[in-house]
Amino acid sequence: MSDLRITEAFLYMDYLCFRALCCKGPPPARPEYDLVCIGLTGSGKTSLLSKLCSESPENIVSTTGFSIKAVPFQNAILNVKELGGADNIRKYWSRYYQGSQGVIFVLDSASSEDDLETARNELHSALQHPQLCTLPFLILANHQDKPAARSVQEVKKYFELEPLARGKRWILQPCSLDDMEALKDSFSQLINLLEEKDHEAVRM
Repeated sequence: MSDLRITEAFLYMDYLCFRALCCKGPPPARPEYDLVCIGLTGSGKTSLLSKLCSESPENIVSTTGFSIKAVPFQNAILNVKELGGADNIRKYWSRYYQGSQGVIFVLDSASSEDDLETARNELHSALQHPQLCTLPFLILANHQDKPAARSVQEVKKYFELEPLARGKRWILQPCSLDDMEALKDSFSQLINLLEEKDHEAVRM
């Protein structure tokens, strides 16, 4: 190979390196989605969201009104509005539904029968609410690490999800603070549903 050809080859390699390093441009912005997170007091909403945000567990305080967290993922940012789950707050939940693009419902799979019945009623109300009924739902059966935890199949049957949520976009997943990979995977599935809904809106 002539000296000219060798020089041209090196110059082209330098050009490619320059483009890769200097002309790449900023990465595309991640889409952001506004979600509402509901569930009874003690279901673990605050702890799960704080863990996803890498916050110190010592600073976790149960939400009494509402709080907003930006939960970052590789392909999206979820702006989650968490609503307190006490008796005197749940009646105001619907005031905060407007503008939501998805719903996270957290239930304590190891709770008492009375609390589980209350959680079922609240989930049924949310699934049928006019501002939420067309949105993707991520239903988290939390506290799977506790001995009294019901399985996902038990929760699905008790909550009557198959007949009630037929035709809706929903995911039911087990979770606990001890298995963050599974929790992140659950949120990745929710993000997929949110993206699908976005694409449908564009086609319309």
